[in-house]
Amino acid sequence: MEIEVIAAKRELQGTGASRRLRHAGKVPGIVYGGAAAPVQIELDHNALYHALRKEAFHASVLTLNIDGAKESVLLRDTQWHPYKQQVLHIDFQRVDKDHKIHVKVPLHFLNADVAPGVKLGGGKPHHIVNELDVQCLPGSLPEFIEVDMGGLEVGHSIHAGDLVLPAGVELVAHVKAENPAVASISAPKGGAGEEAPAAPAA
Repeated sequence: MEIEVIAAKRELQGTGASRRLRHAGKVPGIVYGGAAAPVQIELDHNALYHALRKEAFHASVLTLNIDGAKESVLLRDTQWHPYKQQVLHIDFQRVDKDHKIHVKVPLHFLNADVAPGVKLGGGKPHHIVNELDVQCLPGSLPEFIEVDMGGLEVGHSIHAGDLVLPAGVELVAHVKAENPAVASISAPKGGAGEEAPAAPAA
């Protein structure tokens, strides 16, 4: 799925210029990285706000259209107003299809309701982390990674190293070394049901 972001070059810079842009319903931003120089840009606030509410926008290679010229980018940072639903600034980073990128990808948890630890043991499923750091070529970047909890017993957990990753995608080094738990099923309150021994870390 291609997500296109429409932007225009921003000629005026500085605090005052950015404030005037925001009053006009625009968001100042920047695109950087690669061989080209950084470019100051402006985007429509409402369109950007709604795009940021979509999970895929945060974990996809985006097509940034600046005055008709298109390039592939990743969303790298957003600054929000302390209490208003207002985007103050946004950063994009250019990507090269031949160079690996390091991205946080969301996890989608499946089948917790039919897991033996929930259905038979009365346990409660827990999502310990909601995203993982991965690296891959831009063309291999998944929108999400599935965590199948369907086989979990009470007291057991799924670790990052247990996940089936899409082709060409791998955990970044520190995640691979630490192998954190990503989901578990805890015993029911009051100790009902016998808790199985915790699965050893890989």
